Amino acid sequence: MTGYDIIAHTLAQIAARHGDVCLDIFARLYAMDEAFEPMFDMDTDGGVRRSMLTTSLNCVRGIAKGDSNTPRYLIEAARMIHDGYGLSKEQVNLFFVAMRDTYRDLLAADWSSGLETAWENLLEELFATGRSDVGCGARTS
Repeated sequence: MTGYDIIAHTLAQIAARHGDVCLDIFARLYAMDEAFEPMFDMDTDGGVRRSMLTTSLNCVRGIAKGDSNTPRYLIEAARMIHDGYGLSKEQVNLFFVAMRDTYRDLLAADWSSGLETAWENLLEELFATGRSDVGCGARTS
């Protein structure tokens, strides 16, 4: 199985066994950094959180598949937008860690070393997004 296949299989297992895990992921995120929870006080219907998760899942799938730079641009745009809320790049990256950790907990005994490696590789790639290898062209001077 390729890294993409492993990631896609993980997401399919989560959906089949647990359905909507949006609240679980956000609970994990809030536990990781309490600065996040008050940011969603006005999101009374969960629409903002669901949109954020959907975009993040699309980025995860896209980066795992590796067939487009669009997910990288979306992640970098999200980092710039969230910088306006006072969040660092590392804090924005925590969302992806919260996703992985939630999936690991939910899959429990079915979480294998292959899954761990695939997700670690994916997180490394996600975290590297936005460096000089991505963007509208690296400046050289």
